Amino acid sequence: MTGKYFDELTVGMRIQHSLGRTVTEMDNVLFSALTMNPQPLHLNEDFASRTSFGQRIVNGIFTMGLVVGLTVPELTEGTIVANLSYERVTHPRPVFHGDTIYVETEVLEMRDSASKPDRGLVRLRHIGKNQAGMVVIELERTVLFLKRPI
Repeated sequence: MTGKYFDELTVGMRIQHSLGRTVTEMDNVLFSALTMNPQPLHLNEDFASRTSFGQRIVNGIFTMGLVVGLTVPELTEGTIVANLSYERVTHPRPVFHGDTIYVETEVLEMRDSASKPDRGLVRLRHIGKNQAGMVVIELERTVLFLKRPI
């Protein structure tokens, strides 16, 4: 597995994830449809063109899922038990069709599991940026990681 075990992480560690992903119109429309979200800011170009954005914006929940997904290969693939929480999600700028998203992760806190000695809890901050380096989303999540098998 390519993910990191609890023992391989340290508070303050930063990971610049190598994958980037360009968001397409199809991503936005399909995600909005699958999640029953008829928000015209995501689906109606005529409506969105008359807003301060001037065009449709990408569904923020899709952006959050994409940012977490881009971290998997270098952080959690095969090395976590569960995501326990998502907190402090902010969207300082919109994502538009054609934007490419990149992610950096910072390890904020770590502690051993009180009930499972083979596991540890880690609080992470993910920062998603577009191709111009502008922050489009920040979020924190708590993850239950496995410790390296003995």
